[in-house]
Amino acid sequence: MTPAERRTGSVLAAIFGLRMLGLFLVLPVFSVLAARLPGGDDIMLVGLALGAYGLTQAFFQIPFGLASDRWGRKPVIVAGLLLFAAGSFIAATAPDIQTMIAGRILQGAGAISAAVSALAADLTREQHRTKVMAMIGASIGLVFALSLVIAPPLAALIGLSGLFVLTGALALGAIVLLFVAVPPAPTFAAQARVPFAVVLFDAKLARLNFGVFALHLMQTALWVVVPPALVASGGLPGGEHWKVYLPAVLLSFAVMVPAIIAAERHGKVRPIYIGAVALLILVQAGLAVFGTGLYGIGFWLLLFFVAFNILEALQPSLISRLAPPAAKGAALGIYNTTQSLGLFLGGVLGGWLVKNFGASTLHAACAAIGIVWLVLATRMQAPQSRST
Repeated sequence: MTPAERRTGSVLAAIFGLRMLGLFLVLPVFSVLAARLPGGDDIMLVGLALGAYGLTQAFFQIPFGLASDRWGRKPVIVAGLLLFAAGSFIAATAPDIQTMIAGRILQGAGAISAAVSALAADLTREQHRTKVMAMIGASIGLVFALSLVIAPPLAALIGLSGLFVLTGALALGAIVLLFVAVPPAPTFAAQARVPFAVVLFDAKLARLNFGVFALHLMQTALWVVVPPALVASGGLPGGEHWKVYLPAVLLSFAVMVPAIIAAERHGKVRPIYIGAVALLILVQAGLAVFGTGLYGIGFWLLLFFVAFNILEALQPSLISRLAPPAAKGAALGIYNTTQSLGLFLGGVLGGWLVKNFGASTLHAACAAIGIVWLVLATRMQAPQSRST
């Protein structure tokens, strides 16, 4: 990678990380602290406030991606971060749970994931694009692990309102970082515009879209069952779950980095991609049969993070390489929309299956979805390099 590519990857990873840190800081403490607001005794409204962000993300990813193709990446990213910051400040000053829901809806409207990923693709060569996507994915994993450690004491110090103020401030800081450290993106105005339907119904892109849907459905479903299992089977209080999550995330990076290097440098994208999907199926089967005890859960969680981080790096890189250059924003918008739907349905499906049939049935359902994904993945061909 050139120094410019390394700097671009690092800065865009930092922008993603700042935004996601604000989100993740709220998650471990939201349901407890939001219950103290007027109307917060209704658990359905608290759940709606928590999930409203994901729903509006799903609605706005495609429009933001299309807008970034037409008007440029940076203006769209700035608009999204301003919406996110505005929603954060509304949530910080919310007098009741209904206003909190409105703030979370506005936060979700700042759907910049597609535009940031497209900007990363614009500013890096194909042979290094997966590394940049891995840097972004690693930043998300690290801030997630960090948030699990610092969120409870930070919430005790500044409260839920303070966390949302911090979230808004981090988003504004990301805007400054975008203008100071990220070079301008190239434009594709001279190229013919690609009809949206062509991108939406492209079979190669659709396989990857199903993949990210399945991946994040499994991820959300996992968080329905793992925390209670750590308490009931592992004997670990909720405030100490980071002792399992943090080592699992960090160790998974040690495995992910060589895998990504092998995928790019040695042309092993297809086998590593298929292997990671197969590993997810193994994890679901392992949790269903052997997922008891602190060390057992920790082992399967480590394998999940290995597969998850590899796929989080490979899939957006593949999308950006397969999509027409003038429609990368649209393609990544569709990709991130299916991701958001997977996050939402994973929680709904996970809760319903665990409540009615138990955790083993949930793992079996996720394994079945993984098998469908594996069949689709075996039909994937690594994209050919093209001049840029």
